[in-house]
Amino acid sequence: MQSDLANRSPDIHWPEGFDPTTADLFSHNELVINASCEKIWSHIIDATKWPQWYPNSKNVQINAGGGNILQSGTIFRWETFGLPLESRINEFEPFSRIGWYGYAPGAQPTFYHTWYLASFGDSCRVVTDEVGKGKDATHLRATDESLMHHGHEIWLATLKWVSEGK
Repeated sequence: MQSDLANRSPDIHWPEGFDPTTADLFSHNELVINASCEKIWSHIIDATKWPQWYPNSKNVQINAGGGNILQSGTIFRWETFGLPLESRINEFEPFSRIGWYGYAPGAQPTFYHTWYLASFGDSCRVVTDEVGKGKDATHLRATDESLMHHGHEIWLATLKWVSEGK
């Protein structure tokens, strides 16, 4: 976690209460993908198709505000890291930024996940950072501090694969 904190992106907009420097768990991952930010974005917001290419997601269902894709204010339910979650989009800037709260259905948000995309020549630099706070984040850090980082590493690698058409 210390390495991730040292390398965290200064470009992320963190909502109140989700400061990485006071988090119980934090993950930072980034990768340059040889595709346009627009193409990569299309895969990120098409959440119901994540399980087709990202093995750490299951049963993605958009419940409110998004139709078939993620939009500002969308609420969706899914499983990740073996846990059922509800998430609510908080930040949405097409082709650039998306951030959502994650929580057990009916509970207060305890995680905040972000994607930040920026053109990098003919490619796109993709950053995903996540803050966790509270007992679940503390437990995860104590049992396997690198689990979230490695899960996001896989998410970026498979996003690269699907975006580059390989």
